Amino acid sequence: MSAENIADFDLVIVGAGMAGAALALALADLPIKVALIEAQAVREGWPAIDDSVFDYDARVSALTESSRGFLDGLGAWSGIVSRRACAYTDMEVWDGEGTGRIHFAASEVKRAALGHIVENRLINASLINSLRENARVKCFFGMPVETMDRQQGLISLKLAGGKLVRSPLVVAADGANSKIRDWAGFVTREWDYHHHAIVATVETENHHKNTAWQRFLPEGPLAFLPLPDAAGEQRYCSIVWSIKPDIAQGLMSLDDDDFCRELAAKFEHRLGSVVACSRRFSFPLRQRHAADYVCDGVVLLGDAAHTIHPLAGQGINLGFQDAMALADECRRACERGLSLSDTGVLNRYQRRRKGGNLAMMAMMEGFQHLFETPAMPLRLLRNTGMRWLDSALPLKRQIIAKAMGLSDKP
Repeated sequence: MSAENIADFDLVIVGAGMAGAALALALADLPIKVALIEAQAVREGWPAIDDSVFDYDARVSALTESSRGFLDGLGAWSGIVSRRACAYTDMEVWDGEGTGRIHFAASEVKRAALGHIVENRLINASLINSLRENARVKCFFGMPVETMDRQQGLISLKLAGGKLVRSPLVVAADGANSKIRDWAGFVTREWDYHHHAIVATVETENHHKNTAWQRFLPEGPLAFLPLPDAAGEQRYCSIVWSIKPDIAQGLMSLDDDDFCRELAAKFEHRLGSVVACSRRFSFPLRQRHAADYVCDGVVLLGDAAHTIHPLAGQGINLGFQDAMALADECRRACERGLSLSDTGVLNRYQRRRKGGNLAMMAMMEGFQHLFETPAMPLRLLRNTGMRWLDSALPLKRQIIAKAMGLSDKP
């Protein structure tokens, strides 16, 4: 292969989704050569937005204050908030089979908001736009990786079109079905939730009050996440409805009017009737976690390392925490004159992230089982516990601060 078709880098990131693009930006000011490879072609500029129709991305994220601060530090938050984002100040959680209820408020920790609901396409577009303005990261867009090979301490990635990219360290940020992870031989543990998620955008009769709503039902949780709109009417929400596959199939077969009526009833008409809904999407839910995050010069990041139930919208927040930790370890390595692929450097990243990710996954799993259990004693216990927690302000403050990625002190 001719020399012009070979490019060498200190670190290569495969996957320009939110976590991968954020990592690339976080590394851009280090004295290293960084490449970002993305299989899909990436459009320049921002996606067009029409506030008069259901022109929302079906995929949204509930960004914590920690994630917002990370994006702000990367120079990506200003672009997002200037386009479209909804700060939510409150969260209402209740048991659909009892009287248990918890209300979380940003005012309880003296903050303006608990977090922000943002469309994934806007997060990604802002990160990509920032990358295009940064000449220190070489981007290979629309060039899928065809093969991966290890030779003499280097990992070689052959791209479509014949380009060969080489590096001692490759970061797999190519999603839940990561090819890089599979080629590198990582072992994963996977299990099916036996649930499907239905996602859509809906218009409600009443205002959402900048509140994230979640009702726990025996067949699965139902969330209404507030969305912004140009007129400020607060009538649009993104829904995530996690239910058993046979029920999901029945709901997907309904026409829009019948679906809206069923949705409003399951939501106890908390926001009045559901006036209209966008196109609905349904997909199976699986949990996946890699036994290790590092192996022979390959590092897993974001969904390539872990996928969790969308119960609390924590997926991308965990991915951003991965990116923050890995960028921090790379910075420390540069300051100490260590190779980025040094075993100690990579193992520190794994230690920093693996325990926290597993804890969050276990908590989400526990919530799902807790609210699916129909036994009367457990129902009474969980409702009593929710009512007690709602009145225990010091503990609530700690929970809120932890969920926002802040210290426990308000």
